[in-house]
Amino acid sequence: MPDFAKIRARAAKRKGGEAALASLLGPMPDNAAVARIADDRILSTMAERIFAAGFVWRVIEQKWPGFEEAFLGFEPKRLLFQPDDFWHDLASDKRIVRNPQKIKSVRDNAAFVERVSKEHGSFGKFLADWPADDQVGLMAYLGKHGSRLGGNTGQYFLRWLEWDAFIISADMAAALRDAGLDVAESPTSKKDLDKVQAQINAWAAETGLPRRHISRILAMSIGENHSPEALREYMGE
Repeated sequence: MPDFAKIRARAAKRKGGEAALASLLGPMPDNAAVARIADDRILSTMAERIFAAGFVWRVIEQKWPGFEEAFLGFEPKRLLFQPDDFWHDLASDKRIVRNPQKIKSVRDNAAFVERVSKEHGSFGKFLADWPADDQVGLMAYLGKHGSRLGGNTGQYFLRWLEWDAFIISADMAAALRDAGLDVAESPTSKKDLDKVQAQINAWAAETGLPRRHISRILAMSIGENHSPEALREYMGE
């Protein structure tokens, strides 16, 4: 497996230099900030990532104020007190994307957030206490106990909360394979995910970089070479 410095150098060359690359990596993870995230913002982010999955992200972002109104600010306790008619009516509410299965996931995840919050003090504290070197374990937990939080949706949920998450995009996976990691083109099996986690952990130990930065550098080192400006717009930065 090559030194990560070589992968970073390739990414920097593609993006116009080290300064340009560094500007695309985002902030350093801050677990104290994650621990302070209120449960309603946790549930809101869950819902936003779920509704954005398989949809045009910008459309969801533009409609999000309507989602916040329709789902009562995503306050778990308020939502859990709502009768079945409230949820049924949301399926015809023009303020949101009317997907019955995804609407149901908000109800299910309100219960999930409330349950975890009672056990750990808040969902944010639960996330902040989970070690970054076991993201695969956290993804499995979210997928098992949450609703529609498996796969990339769970990864983007963690990234949007500024948790130290890697995202196994097509380019990131291609970079891992190019570096010699024996995983599938789309690594989704537990065996492959464990390999990805182990390699990311090794590079984190080697470089001192957070895993989210390693993930972005990998993705920018291969594949279509988007301009820094296009990437900033895509990432909402």
